[in-house]
Amino acid sequence: MIEFGIKYPVGYEMVVNLTQFEMEQHLCLMAALKMFELGKISSGRAAELAGLSRTDFFETCGRYKVSIFNYTDDEIASELNADLAAIKKVKL
Repeated sequence: MIEFGIKYPVGYEMVVNLTQFEMEQHLCLMAALKMFELGKISSGRAAELAGLSRTDFFETCGRYKVSIFNYTDDEIASELNADLAAIKKVKL
C-alpha cells in the first residue's frame, strides 16, 4: 500500500464530529464511492480503498445513494433491446 496525506485545517475533524482516524477513513470512503460512481475503479478496488468487503461496500453505496450499476441510459436501452431481440428469437 502507498500512503498519502491530505491537508485540512487544524481541528477540522472536530467541526465534523470525527476523530482524526475517523476523518481519514471517511475521506477514503468518499473517494472510493465517487471514483466508483464515475466508473474510474471497479467495486472491488473501491471496496479495497474504503477498507471494506465488497458486500459491505455495496451496502454503503445504498446508504449514500450511489448506484452499483454504472450504465448510461443509452447502454441500458441497448441492453434491453438486445435482450428483447433474444427473447423474440427464442419464441420463434
